[in-house]
Amino acid sequence: MKLHNLTPNTGSLGREKRIGRGEGSGHGGTSTRGHKGAQSRSGYSRKSGFEGGQMPLQRRLPKFGFKNINRIEYKAINLSTLQALSEKLGISQFTADTFIEAGLVSKNDRIKILGNGTLTAKIDVEAHAFSKTAITQIESLQGKATKI
Repeated sequence: MKLHNLTPNTGSLGREKRIGRGEGSGHGGTSTRGHKGAQSRSGYSRKSGFEGGQMPLQRRLPKFGFKNINRIEYKAINLSTLQALSEKLGISQFTADTFIEAGLVSKNDRIKILGNGTLTAKIDVEAHAFSKTAITQIESLQGKATKI
């Protein structure tokens, strides 16, 4: 340890100036709030997005688009993924639990099987939805596509 390494303990060097404790403190009178206006009053809190009376950004930008509250979101799984899983794990029965264990979907996700990729193994799949091409490929190999 050398002299240039020495530092005072945290909290030992004075305090910040206390505001509103008289003129002698240097921060008396208006207590750094200025004269008049909303910010000088007690109980004032700035709203998020407030720009000093200027039209806020969220009101300046135009509104557009539409969000359908009845939309059903699916996690898409391609047939190529099913083929790879059946080769890797050696299974031919796919349920929602199988997809969760494989890490493809989470517990509350809805599953849709899409027809992207080629299928060579006979598999039985349970899912919430299927595309037409997926159903035809699965059933062409004597597999089953069952909706949950």
